[in-house]
Amino acid sequence: MPEIKHDVFPYLREYNDGTVERLAGTEIVPAGLDPETGVVSEDIIIVPDSGVSARVYHPKRLDNYKNKLPLMIYFRGGAFCISSTADPKYHRVLNLLVAEANIIAISINYRNAPEHPLPTAYEDSWDALKWVASNMTNKDRSSLWDNIEFGKVFLGGDSAGANISHHLAIRAKESNLLGQLKFRGILMIHPYFWGKEPIGCEGTDTLRKAMVDKWWLYVCPSEEGTDDPLINPFADGSPSLTKLACERILVCVAEKDILRDRGVSYYESLEKSGWQGSAEILMTEGEDHVFHIFDPNTEKARNFIRCLAAFIMEEKAPVA
Repeated sequence: MPEIKHDVFPYLREYNDGTVERLAGTEIVPAGLDPETGVVSEDIIIVPDSGVSARVYHPKRLDNYKNKLPLMIYFRGGAFCISSTADPKYHRVLNLLVAEANIIAISINYRNAPEHPLPTAYEDSWDALKWVASNMTNKDRSSLWDNIEFGKVFLGGDSAGANISHHLAIRAKESNLLGQLKFRGILMIHPYFWGKEPIGCEGTDTLRKAMVDKWWLYVCPSEEGTDDPLINPFADGSPSLTKLACERILVCVAEKDILRDRGVSYYESLEKSGWQGSAEILMTEGEDHVFHIFDPNTEKARNFIRCLAAFIMEEKAPVA
């Protein structure tokens, strides 16, 4: 009987024979027509060499729209080690958001640690961005792309996906990608940022702090530990926030989330950094990390999704 080598509660166990037992994020649901929202989704391979795929979402009747639609490139959460674009929780929320905001969304299925340790998720996601950019000028692309307003491209993600969005927006600034894609904004939902020295509620919630420490050290066992620039955007060697390649950022935090104060600090640092964009922060009281993913049917979750849609549509958001 193999022995447990790593117990990464509540996500997975890795055994000394190399097998991985995932305890969460294993459910899948097929793409297709969502009868409630009228949103259609389909799965496509976007990087054949690595097998990286995406689930594409769009309103069923695109011919009903006189104007082209904004595009959101979405990166799911899962602590870099669980879940997929076929996760029914993410599938449900993206159907709701696409219908609410009248957008086209591409949810990126980057590969998980430990089978594909970091920085694989970042590289997969970067390859996905390059794939999106390549379709702007590809004459053999599907007709779906003709309905996209490439001047209104949003990056979005929750938890680990918000972290990925941050790093991609910085990387894009230093590449030629901006000559092809115009990043209008970022939906940064409950971002997975961390650090060695505790701030805010991390100093008193020692149990959960130890859990988050363990999660990161498992997926990224670097010499810098939890001050690696990938997880701590303010650690030595981290790029300046002024290098973010977008015009607007919505930072979302939840009152009961152990990651809350990192998100608040990120927002406050944006305001002081000299970054030329516009930042907003949205605090949801009485809720914990990615509450809207776990149950999108509550009144607070539906209202939160409306706030995300309002940011994309550049409308005044309801009170969360």
